[in-house]
Amino acid sequence: MIIEGFEKSIRENKLLLLRTELVVVGGGLAGVCTAVVAAREGVQVILVQDRPVLGGNASSEVRLWALGATSSMGNNNRWAREGGLINEILLDNLKRNKDGNPLLFDTILLEKVYEEKNITLLLNTAVYEVQKSNDKTIKSVKAFCSQNATTYQLEAPFFCDSSGDGIVAFQAGASFRMGAETPEEFDEGFAPNVEDYGNLLGHSLYFYTKDLCKPVEYIAPSFAINNAAELPRIRNYRLNEHGCNLWWVEYGGRLDTIHQSEEIKFELWKVVYGIWDYVKNSGKYPESENLTLEWVGTIPGKRESRRFEGDYMLVQKDIVDQKDYYDRVAFGGWAMDLHPADGIYSEHNSCTQWHTKGVYSIPYRCYYSKDIDNLFLAGRIISASHVAFGSSRVMLTCSHGGQAVGKAVALCLKNKWTPRTLAEEDKIGMLQLALNREGQSIPRLNLEDTSDLIQSATISSTSELKIGEIKSCGEWKKLKFNMAQILPLAANNTYIFKVKLQASEETSITLILKRSSKKTHFTPDIDLESKTFQLKKGIQEITFSSDKNIDENFYAYVCFMQNEAVDIMLSDERFIGVMTVLQKETPAVSNYGKQEPPENIGIDAFDFWTPEKMPGGKNIAMTIEPPVENFSSQNILNNNVRPTADGYSNVWQAELNDKNSELKISWWEKQKISMLRLFFDCDFDNALPSVFVTHPNAEIPFTVKKYKIYDDKKNMIYEKSDNYQAINTVVFDEPINTNELTIILAKKDENIPVGLYKISAYSENYL
Repeated sequence: MIIEGFEKSIRENKLLLLRTELVVVGGGLAGVCTAVVAAREGVQVILVQDRPVLGGNASSEVRLWALGATSSMGNNNRWAREGGLINEILLDNLKRNKDGNPLLFDTILLEKVYEEKNITLLLNTAVYEVQKSNDKTIKSVKAFCSQNATTYQLEAPFFCDSSGDGIVAFQAGASFRMGAETPEEFDEGFAPNVEDYGNLLGHSLYFYTKDLCKPVEYIAPSFAINNAAELPRIRNYRLNEHGCNLWWVEYGGRLDTIHQSEEIKFELWKVVYGIWDYVKNSGKYPESENLTLEWVGTIPGKRESRRFEGDYMLVQKDIVDQKDYYDRVAFGGWAMDLHPADGIYSEHNSCTQWHTKGVYSIPYRCYYSKDIDNLFLAGRIISASHVAFGSSRVMLTCSHGGQAVGKAVALCLKNKWTPRTLAEEDKIGMLQLALNREGQSIPRLNLEDTSDLIQSATISSTSELKIGEIKSCGEWKKLKFNMAQILPLAANNTYIFKVKLQASEETSITLILKRSSKKTHFTPDIDLESKTFQLKKGIQEITFSSDKNIDENFYAYVCFMQNEAVDIMLSDERFIGVMTVLQKETPAVSNYGKQEPPENIGIDAFDFWTPEKMPGGKNIAMTIEPPVENFSSQNILNNNVRPTADGYSNVWQAELNDKNSELKISWWEKQKISMLRLFFDCDFDNALPSVFVTHPNAEIPFTVKKYKIYDDKKNMIYEKSDNYQAINTVVFDEPINTNELTIILAKKDENIPVGLYKISAYSENYL
């Protein structure tokens, strides 16, 4: 029993002083990735989140799907899903939550943090004060948890602000921007007219509906708007749409999106309940009779507030031209996506999106404050102009950058460096190598890993895939859209493609061989040659003989141009680094088959060629002469762990009929191996939205599920029977001494060959 008498003075809350090595403020996906990556490097981390769950906009409180460079598979960014920890999270979520339940995604994130013993997690805890030891150094932050009535003082040598609004960076005095720059400042033709379009992107609030199979009455609250029929965007509404499809229910871009956030939320409540009143009671939607509101968000998803200045600021030209700076550590690929500030009340289109031809890289110098010596930045507050922010703000791009920050903190602690010191040209390679070792896939950066013992080994395999024929499955597909087979072709060849077609009448078909103009993207913007074939009614085979001698490796697009009187034969066989695409529309990401921007805004015009989602997207049945040979076991020595636009699949694939494929690695001398890391294919072209979408499979069909590893004495040193992850790390209790490793990989799907991008071996445990 506790009894306390009256006190004249004010009682103080319980105060806890916690000292650590890194304080991460903000538990959205960027903050989670920063904290977990740092913790796995041995850094002691305190992760502070002002909400009861992790994930921020990806959490069950907001329920926005996490997307990134693939732009929901609606752009030309092939094999572009973000790698590293965020990919691990998405694959875990796929395995356990393929129906996209937001509550289950919460548990995936919480588990990732809970399992890291180096992380202290403070939920429901809001940072409200920054203390500095000098003008340019943060000493500590103070935070309060409303649930346990405890004030925390958190001290550390490094801080990462991933809070969304930048509470730490703001209070620390770091330079920031809020709103849109003029077109002249960074020569950005897409910079908006702020008087008309507005300065800021607004907040969105989602709702879910449910069919109760009986009539449901709805009486709107008194605060609901009564003029939903007059909303310009009400035309966007479709019955039974809910969740992320309601992103256009947006408001607040004309207000202060930080200090007026509660006002914005209440206005969105008024709008949501007013929209539902219109749906239920206007008579315009009789099919809504049995529907009820199942859930309405209690906090909105916030898009934009402050952006803090680093030693470099990402701008429009960096994204459009895919400029690669020496210190690149992450990548993006979402469209530059700006929204009118008036949101749901605006007469403008709900958003304006301009895509680029490929993924762009993001410099490390965008991820720390130029003013505060021990402050990293992660999430949407990184150093970017308003236009560039329109792309870099999406959650998987933010997560990818958070991974870079987590690694950077570990290096700065180890070497007693500031974030700026690590940015020096003779040091940044340490960070880039550490990231790529864990699947970051920094664009167009092929660093040699001199510590990887595999680099000095001899590689052989039981078989290597040669695609001379993609066998027919008997299924026809009507050419409603232009359709292309993407193949990695080799230099010093001319190719012949034979394809079976079925015509419903006498007609013609045009085939075009296309490629990309640059080795930085997969946009097929160059026509190499075109041929037209006359077709008779019925089934027939045509032969496309290329007249062009290929002078370098590249990804070719064998394009069959639209003709609805023609069907093309498909195949059930699928191969890593080989796929089909269609020149079709994806209106959700402003893809209407072709991008045609105004001439004066600095954006490229080009065609979209995009894949179908599984189980669609089958390859075209064809024979290819000479066979495609891009899948050698020597690719294991390559440092790329996904197909790249320079024409390489970068993967070893066995022959399709090789059921227990074997890869052998040998050295002249014994090697002491403490750790192995294997990189499997995980279909990087699949966007894998975290919630809201139901996926057809709980595991990626391309990923090897079972394998065994043997030493030179035929002793099995490791076995895996339930793999679904892209990266497998094997740490031995005692180092293995061997001059040979044999990896036997079991075939999972009869129509998909075994594949492996890379295996690395280290004499030290780098975890």
